[in-house]
Amino acid sequence: MNFPANTRAGRPCLEHLRLTGCRAMQTARPFRILGVQQIAIGGADKAPLRKLWVDLLGLTPHGTYRSERENVDEDIVTAGAGPFKVEVDLMQPVDPEKKPRVHETPLNHVGLWVDDLPVAVQWLESQGLRFAPGGIRKGAAGFDICFIHPKGSEQFPFGGEGVLIELVQAPKEVIAAFESLSAAGH
Repeated sequence: MNFPANTRAGRPCLEHLRLTGCRAMQTARPFRILGVQQIAIGGADKAPLRKLWVDLLGLTPHGTYRSERENVDEDIVTAGAGPFKVEVDLMQPVDPEKKPRVHETPLNHVGLWVDDLPVAVQWLESQGLRFAPGGIRKGAAGFDICFIHPKGSEQFPFGGEGVLIELVQAPKEVIAAFESLSAAGH
């Protein structure tokens, strides 16, 4: 199948959008991505993951989360400290035969702090970004979350380019720390 040179699989490529100044790239974003909130790693059994991330690499156990609906049983461990502490979710399926199959992609998803989640979702959808079903809801760590679907669709042509991306509402202390560092020129 042949597509115009300024597309990827029929969708406008980012380089074309940047070079031509298309409206989608000129629109100021009404939100900010503040940093990485989490990474989620899946396996058929989370015991070997815990051995690597806690016993060998020294990450700190923080809690657990189990959801039949999301088919996930996870240990939550952390790296770092303070408002930019990164959560690492070590996940195994509750039932390996059911979806979502959290263990079939070892790097399950990446979570990003966002300063205004509802505004971000509304704006990103208006730009053609596809979100996974479920909408904004409470996540395992207690923050409001939603997921960018790994693939675009006919209605929403942009997705995570094969990666499930979680947007996480940043708490006030993360936003304040980000603003403080930004003001200091870091």
